[in-house]
Amino acid sequence: MSPAEHSALAAVAGLLTCPECVRLPRPHENDSALTLEPRDRALRCGRGHSFDVARQGYVSLLTGASTKMIGDSAAMLDARATFQSGGHFAPIADAVTRAVTAAQRPDGSVLEVGAGTGYYLAAVLDAAPSTVGIGLDVAKPAVRRCARSHPRAAAVLADAWLGVPIRDGALDRVLSVFAPRNPGEIARILADNGRFVVATPTERHLGELIGPLDMVRVDPDKDRRLDNAMSGHFEPVEHTLVEYPMTLDRSDVANVVGMGPSAHHTTATDARLAHLSQTVEVTASVVVASYRPAA
Repeated sequence: MSPAEHSALAAVAGLLTCPECVRLPRPHENDSALTLEPRDRALRCGRGHSFDVARQGYVSLLTGASTKMIGDSAAMLDARATFQSGGHFAPIADAVTRAVTAAQRPDGSVLEVGAGTGYYLAAVLDAAPSTVGIGLDVAKPAVRRCARSHPRAAAVLADAWLGVPIRDGALDRVLSVFAPRNPGEIARILADNGRFVVATPTERHLGELIGPLDMVRVDPDKDRRLDNAMSGHFEPVEHTLVEYPMTLDRSDVANVVGMGPSAHHTTATDARLAHLSQTVEVTASVVVASYRPAA
């Protein structure tokens, strides 16, 4: 564990909670709080439960029942990191960062659920130099990357659908970009004046590639389903449409296919790519929405 990774975990340890303790009857918050033990590279709670910090700098708080979530593979994350490094999604990162940092106190905290490479979390932390960050993901290749994404990003392996290992009301901001989310758990861990920022694709997102490459389509009912899931937990604050053209070459397009859900479904990609022009103009279309906890 590098000094930066140790510092990031130490900074957020007080926000975390022991996943073993919360399964006990009447858990006491003081007992379930985690502290970092740097000498033996572990997080420990007051009841003695211990969670080793991996040599790659992340900590696994995934315990109990086996997760049913299928996390991203290393190949998918490689493709995503390469695509993101080309700046193609920079306008989305900028919009997400503005939404997350709006009216946030300087020494705030932010969690990204389904953090993947940590790209969006790192953008937020760059814009908020006193904020501490947690990247949570169910895939080991993701938290390994996330641990290296920013000096103030702590990486946690956990399944948000089995329970987010964060204390009640501990966080100022929670972020979810193109990732599954658990609104009930997010509402529990968010402070009363906190914000939940969610970025979701519209039907036009990557629309020029969907037919030719047989990619997974965005559900046209996605917005309604999101509103229904949020209802009772959150109230909408602001919705911003981020839409712009991207000029992609074939390698960019291959990364787009390989980095998302289409990687699990698309077949004969090389043959389909060969029929595309050397460069193609593709639409990026995303809604960045901010929510506050329901009264």
